Amino acid sequence: MATTSHSERRAPLKYSGSLDIYKSSDLTPIIGREFPELQLSTLISDDTKLRDLAILVSQRGVIVFRNQDLQINDQKILGEKLGKLSGKPESSKYQLHRHAFRSGKTQTVVDGEPKPEEEVMVISSETAKGSHKDHTSSLKPLASTLWHSDITFEHVPSDYAILKMTVVPESGGDTIFASGYEAYDRLSPAWKNFAETLTATHRNATLKKLASEGGDDLISGDRGSPDNHGLDFEASHPVIRTNPVTGWKSIMAAGHQVHDGRFDNVTPREDQILKEYFVPVFIPQLYR
Repeated sequence: MATTSHSERRAPLKYSGSLDIYKSSDLTPIIGREFPELQLSTLISDDTKLRDLAILVSQRGVIVFRNQDLQINDQKILGEKLGKLSGKPESSKYQLHRHAFRSGKTQTVVDGEPKPEEEVMVISSETAKGSHKDHTSSLKPLASTLWHSDITFEHVPSDYAILKMTVVPESGGDTIFASGYEAYDRLSPAWKNFAETLTATHRNATLKKLASEGGDDLISGDRGSPDNHGLDFEASHPVIRTNPVTGWKSIMAAGHQVHDGRFDNVTPREDQILKEYFVPVFIPQLYR
């Protein structure tokens, strides 16, 4: 969610129970829930259920739906409504985030539909491998090799992200999710107090590299919020965030965008120590 000042914080939203009629199960005690039979396309016109869905996503971190018939335009409506119904900033009320990178090689048809330019990002390991191989900069091989939170290098990150798999490989790696809530809860009281005094600058080194090389494939204007503009691709955020939907505190400094950035107002050695603590290589205990 976007940064919310103490003066702007509101009471957490309350789940009404409208989705309890559908079969579901928690994937782990800490994070994740699956609805094996529910079609999201049937919820598009039901604001009560979509509001409850936004609350559940905010509580469980990630929700899985299988064999969906949701098409791209409906996916856009779903993203817009999840944000609007859960109270996203007025300045972003009717906008979806546009990722800064727009390659002319990006595929333009998905599921037989034209891809809405700049509003839906096509993620393809094969396309990524080819683009990175052809590019002269030292880009990371695949986004899946690193921990990250979505677009935290923007001043106003997106509230919800929707991923639909259209081509499923016969075998391959898994996408792994970790709970920022749980990571915060496992801090000692002393570390919780200390962490809440910190901010960190999140930086996208890949986009900054592209910008330095010309930036022809980059969007410099409004990227979902008037505050997301320019080609700096870095923004400072509190290390501990309070999700306004749930009222729960979470760590927001555990990804590669902080590794490529810095903890603010500390010495280089202190920055190194904080990165070694908050930016883990692997934290399997958070998935159990």
